[in-house]
Amino acid sequence: MKAWRSQLGAELRLTARRGDSVLLNLAIPVGLLVFFSLVDVLPRPPGVRHPVQFLTPGLIALAVMSTAMVSLGIATGFERQYGVLKRLGSTPLGRGRLLTAKIASIAVVEVVQVAVLVLVGLALGWSPGGPMGLAVPVILLATGAFAGLGLLMAGSLRAEVTLAAANGLYLLLLLLGGMIFPLSKLPTALRDVARALPSGALSDALHGALTTGSSVPVRAWIVLAVWAVAAPAVAARLFRWE
Repeated sequence: MKAWRSQLGAELRLTARRGDSVLLNLAIPVGLLVFFSLVDVLPRPPGVRHPVQFLTPGLIALAVMSTAMVSLGIATGFERQYGVLKRLGSTPLGRGRLLTAKIASIAVVEVVQVAVLVLVGLALGWSPGGPMGLAVPVILLATGAFAGLGLLMAGSLRAEVTLAAANGLYLLLLLLGGMIFPLSKLPTALRDVARALPSGALSDALHGALTTGSSVPVRAWIVLAVWAVAAPAVAARLFRWE
């Protein structure tokens, strides 16, 4: 357990020291929330009077995606390329505890992200509602799905390719995720595709869990559950430690 705690502390320190991680995980979601809440230029669903009501759940979803997929994938990809994973996996820490330490570090970062975004949203006038307790299992499922995608890229591609692929996928899922503008504004065919992606399902689920008078769509639960099982399973099968 001592080795695991030490590795967890090391993972958190490395995350805090990486400027790109801090920018991606915290600065970008907070900046988007503040800017588009104050500058009312984005479309929003009917009946939503203030943009912060729509943006806060969406940008919590964005924060989860950035941490679990992009940051984890890029960091793990470079650790694999430099031989760090191979050496750590052969120590008494073991590969199992190494992976659980990485997952635990993601959870800690996400708690900080959600807390900051909730506080900023409340300061901007957000009024949360709905079955808010459901946000926790939604985020857990999404974390599994996005972590699986990140580890799939990190364990099967070169680090430089993982860097490009993770950032490209991040932008694609951001645009199709219903995080900064509603999925209802997309063409019907594209909307159906978006809702089958983990980003669209996460956004739908968080809007349902955190919006007064809403509920989490059954479709979103199913999509998140499928991705949360399939992505880590494929990553485990194809992951190469060196």
